[in-house]
Amino acid sequence: MSTSSPPCEPGLISYILKDVKMEDLVQAIGRTARGEATLHPRVASRLVFEMHGAPKAKVNPFTELTERELEVLKLIAGGLTNSKIAEQLIISQNTVKGHVSNILSELHLAGRTEAAVYAWKEGIVRRENVD
Repeated sequence: MSTSSPPCEPGLISYILKDVKMEDLVQAIGRTARGEATLHPRVASRLVFEMHGAPKAKVNPFTELTERELEVLKLIAGGLTNSKIAEQLIISQNTVKGHVSNILSELHLAGRTEAAVYAWKEGIVRRENVD
């Protein structure tokens, strides 16, 4: 009888945050290579709440997002592409993509359009603030 893990199907089996310690990252990579799931506790908690249908708490973008992410969100709501945002903020497009990914994750949004609508509905941007 074998005690090894079953072969892993393609797809996501682990999720760690970017501020992970190097030793934890190495351990997570090893576990993932063996087909074992690794989830950051915040991610695991969110997953459990989602699976049990817990009501979503209202997210405060001013506490959940960094100042730069709020800037990016405002520019998304203004209709700018990643390349235009990168140009305006003098950062790389990859950095913009990272900010967009963090915004969507932190605010539990499905995509850029939903993020833009959210920013308008929550008053993060107003008509007078958009060129």
